[in-house]
Amino acid sequence: MTPYGYGYKKQETVMERKAKAKKSLEKLKKTHSDVEPVIIEGSKIAENWWGKSWNLNLESYADYSNRISRGKSYVRSNAVLDLKIAKGKVCAKVQGSRVKPYEVAITIDPLNSDKWQKVTELCNHRIDSLEQLVEGKFPKELEVLFLEKKYGLFPEPKEIHFYCSCHDWASMCKHVSATLYGIGARLDADPMLFFELRGLDGQELVKKSMEIKLENMMKNAGKKSIREIEVNEALEIFGL
Repeated sequence: MTPYGYGYKKQETVMERKAKAKKSLEKLKKTHSDVEPVIIEGSKIAENWWGKSWNLNLESYADYSNRISRGKSYVRSNAVLDLKIAKGKVCAKVQGSRVKPYEVAITIDPLNSDKWQKVTELCNHRIDSLEQLVEGKFPKELEVLFLEKKYGLFPEPKEIHFYCSCHDWASMCKHVSATLYGIGARLDADPMLFFELRGLDGQELVKKSMEIKLENMMKNAGKKSIREIEVNEALEIFGL
């Protein structure tokens, strides 16, 4: 008799988990046309520094150290069948051991006004090309926006709240951790979602940064204040 005959459940292989996820996704698409799966090609969950930084930041928290890694194999198996990011909220469907996917909900506290002000200041001092930010591209110089512990955009564990419909009563189940890694993959493709996650308007951040920069430029050049001209006219220079 194999060891599994003594009450142990056979662990699914990666290929078996991928096959189950694929089948479940096809079924889900029949009833949910707007499904947004997290598809990982290869072994890397994220390719860009901001996506990688999100995942590394999660792994750096002592609160998550014993649980977060459980989700890696799940997200790599494409078990996150649907993941949607709205302002301060993430909803996901994750394929687990049962036939029906588990429902995961994660809420993230919005950035407070002090942090918002600091983020604006950090942008103003580190953006060499505002056009890159407008296009949703984040130069390496903006890394401080995310990694600065006190004022960065990355949430602390106390700011992250989650729920899963599974019966794992641990502080963080593998479906939640898979979703958190899935967020990293999603942000890797669209960095402007960082602002959405923290309840911020990314375009508003760009405008504020531009206004400050234009104000300083005009002051240094002895020109009239930006407040004395049409703000919209100034912003049109940058295509906003």
